[in-house]
This record gives sequence, C-alpha cells and structure tokens, in this order.
Amino acid sequence: MPKAQVTFEDINVTVTVPAGTRLIEVSEKIGAGLTYGCREGECGTCMMKIVSGSEHLATPSVLEDKVLKENYAGVANRLACQAQVLGGHVVVRPG
Repeated sequence: MPKAQVTFEDINVTVTVPAGTRLIEVSEKIGAGLTYGCREGECGTCMMKIVSGSEHLATPSVLEDKVLKENYAGVANRLACQAQVLGGHVVVRPG
C-alpha cells in the first residue's frame, strides 16, 4: 500500500501514514490537538494551512470548496476532515 508523510510544523512531528488518510486522522493519531467540530466538512473549524506539498492532497470536494469560500480561506487552506493525503510529503500547520 502506498505511503505518505505528514509533518505538523507547529509541533515539529512527522509521521508516515497510508495514502488516502485524512489530515484529521493523522492529527488525532499523534495528539496534535487540532480543533474540530463536525468532522463532516460543514463547519470549517478544522481549517489548516498547507505549508508545502499541496500537490499530494486529493482535490477538494464540492462541499469542502464551498466551506472554504464561505470562510474566506486562502489558497493554501484546507479542511483537515476532508483533505486526503495521496502520497509524498505534506507539511501543515493550524489555520
């Protein structure tokens, strides 16, 4: 099974996960303390900044795109409950 690496820049922790893992699952696994509410992509509380490696994430769903726009998110922001790591190395931080 393909693997991916995710680094949480704010706590300087890197983990290897199976491709297809959502960022929120990685955060929970390592205890990164990511704030979230619904886990369904509707509230926007789990917004993260993708520092690097955005090309290794799945394309945002229609719902995620809508919530990002409603929250005036920048181009580097994604919802951790929706963003799936497909491979490579992704560096993230809250917010």
